[in-house]
Amino acid sequence: MRPVIPYVTAALLFGLGVYGVLRRRNAVLVLMSVELMLNAVNLILVTADTTAKAVLPHGGQVFALFVIVLAAAEIGVGLAIVLQLYRMRASVAVDEIPLTEQHAAKPVAATTVGQASRAVGSEPEGPR
Repeated sequence: MRPVIPYVTAALLFGLGVYGVLRRRNAVLVLMSVELMLNAVNLILVTADTTAKAVLPHGGQVFALFVIVLAAAEIGVGLAIVLQLYRMRASVAVDEIPLTEQHAAKPVAATTVGQASRAVGSEPEGPR
């Protein structure tokens, strides 16, 4: 068996998955792209196992099974996060996810302008 064809196919699948992760805005399509990358890794592991004589028998196939289990867990957790995101924001666009917490500004209760500006921090602190 010539291992060139599966390796090139896996490289193309992995490249397509990377492109999907970097360019897609829909969270479900990003998860599908990650799955595509994991399947490319599985193809490489199985191909390497059949072409190279390893110390462990069928080591690549065992690692491929672990990657499949990891992919199933990733999809379960990822889809739960996407579903919760859709319930909260009514959209699954990755660009619209706030990465920082946005707190509401608390009103400053001061009697004079100097105290209010010191509370906000616009006036430099000096000796009092």
